[in-house]
Formats: sequence, structure tokens, C-alpha cells
Amino acid sequence: MKRLLRSPTLRSPLLWTFIASLVLLLAVGGWLLTDPATSRSEALKTGGIAGGAIVALYALWLNDRRRRVEERRQEIERQRQELELRRADQDRDRISDERFAKAVELLGHDADQVRVGAMHALAGLARGRAVYRQTVLDILCSYLRRPFEHPRYDETAKPSRGDSEKKATPEQDQELQVRQTAQRLIGELLPAADSADVPAYDLDLTGAVLEYFDLSERKVGKLLLRYAGLYSSTNLSGCVFRGPVYLTGAGAGEKKRIGFFRCSEAKFEQRAWFSGVRFSEDAEFRGTAFAGETSFKDSVFVKNAVFADAKFGKTLDLHRARFESFADLSFGEPPGTVSLYNTMVEPSRDHELPAGWSVETLPDGRARLVMKDR
Repeated sequence: MKRLLRSPTLRSPLLWTFIASLVLLLAVGGWLLTDPATSRSEALKTGGIAGGAIVALYALWLNDRRRRVEERRQEIERQRQELELRRADQDRDRISDERFAKAVELLGHDADQVRVGAMHALAGLARGRAVYRQTVLDILCSYLRRPFEHPRYDETAKPSRGDSEKKATPEQDQELQVRQTAQRLIGELLPAADSADVPAYDLDLTGAVLEYFDLSERKVGKLLLRYAGLYSSTNLSGCVFRGPVYLTGAGAGEKKRIGFFRCSEAKFEQRAWFSGVRFSEDAEFRGTAFAGETSFKDSVFVKNAVFADAKFGKTLDLHRARFESFADLSFGEPPGTVSLYNTMVEPSRDHELPAGWSVETLPDGRARLVMKDR
């Protein structure tokens, strides 16, 4: 008897359901048949309904059990997929780290084409993995901060009459190509100026030697160009600078220069520091917005300086600034506070000045800017 009860057939919920349903059918039907007022058909019908209720309850329980089994299966499948994704991410991170380390190592290779390839590998890694972008930009900037000399950057090396021009060595020309590749990749990795929900990346180019540096229409975080040499031309037009910008001492010194400097329609959201900068060629700040403190203290504009329609949100410092050619200072929005002290201008030129500004000629023939209400 014990063996019979332990058999899988007798322990099946379905079998016990049918047994219970049959027992209930007989019990209810038999009980109703004892009542003379109840017909046999009504008794059987009511007993059948009672037995069917047991079967219906079993069906509901079975459906609920299947649902829970399916939910557990889906949960296990989800956990398995998450585990596979984590493994894939770990493998991708490992491969990216290996590519990164190898590319950084190749930046010190003697062959210029290998260094160019390493830079493109780093740029490709930064495009695919945003977490690497600031690091790759830092590495490219670090490469450009390395000492570099080229004969065409040295004004003292230019030939006088009858002398032959000093030519660059093949190594110098090759290194120049590598550096220009680094400059171009920096511009490509930066987000567009009008891009939303994209972080602004910082650039540290302190003391760098750059030629044809172009960041136009790009969004930049903090920009450091202290004591840099910006040769031929520099284009920062249309840039949005989310962080402070420092060009202190750029273009100054025996061998440093700043060529044609374009910074029109740019936006400086924080401090813009151009103190001690020597602009050897034209400098254009047409329509540029300076929202924070702005300083051109001790700066020298050798050629034309154009600030037409420039807007200033706070202060402008022009202490000891020198405009050695034409100065267009017809600001769109004058600064709230202007500091003028020995701000020299070329006396032979007709300058465009804001209302209330004038040129005062000094006894020694020089001229400086003054404000009429002072």
C-alpha cells in the first residue's frame, strides 16, 4: 500500500484533482437527490458545476505555476545576457587598453609615419570610446608641447641680401608633418560649437609651437596657450570657450611669434586673458562676446586690431597695451569697466573708438587713449 501511494501517478496533482472533482460531484449530487424537490438532472448539473470548479481551480493554479516558471526562466536568461555583456565589456576594455598602450609607445618611434599612425590609432580609440577622449587630447597636446624648431619660424635665420636661405632638414620637415597631423586630430576630436549635451574638453598647449592651428566652430573647455608660438595663421572663429582661456605671453620672446590671428564671432563664457601677447600680424575679434573678465594688459598689436561689434560683459584691461597700426575699437557692447593706463596708439592713423574715448598726443610725439570724462 505504501509503495502504491508513493508512485508518481498517485502523487500527480492532476489525478488528485480529478478524484476530488469526482468525489465532489457524487457528494453534491447525492446530497441533492435526497431532497424530493430537486430533480435528478438539477442534482447532476449542480454536482457537475461543483466538480468543474475544482478543475477550474487546478487550471488557475497550473497557469500561475507556468507563469512563475517562465518568469524565473526569463530572469535567468536576463542574468546570463548581463553576464555576457559584462564579459564583452571587459574584453573590449582590455583590447582598448592594449591598443592605447601600444599607440602611446609608438609615439616615440623614430619613423614619422609610425608616429602618425599611432596618432590616428589614438584618435580612432577616442572616437569609439568617449571615456578616452580627454586622455587622448591630453596626449596630443603633450606631443605638441615638445620643443620644436624650424628655420621658417626663426626671424633671425631669414637671409639678408646676398645670403642663401637656411633650409630645414628632412627630419624637421617630417616632424612638422607629424605635428600638423596632431593639430588636425585635436580639432576633429573636439565637439561642434553648437552641440548640446556634449562635454567640453580642456586643452593644455602651454609653450607649444603651432602652425595653421584651426579650432574654428568648436567647443572647448579650458584653453591654455601661455607662451605659445602661433605661426602663419590661427583660427578660433566661432569657437565657444566654456572654461577660462589663457594666452599670457603668447608670441612674446626672441623666437615666438603670432601670425594672422582670427577670433571672430567667438564666445568666451569665462575669463579671457591675453595679457602680454604680441600679435605680429592682423588680429580680428569682430563680433566676439567676452562674458567674463578680459585682459589685453601689456599686449602689442603690431598690425591691425579689429574689435568691431565685440561685446564685453564685465571688465576690460588695456593697461600698457600698444596698437602700432590701425585699431578698430567700435565695440557692440562696451565693457562696464575699462582700465586705460598708457594705452598707446599710432598717432598717424584714424582709429575707430567708442563714444567718450579720444586720442591724446604726448609731448614726445606718441599718442595714447584716454576717456573724456577723466
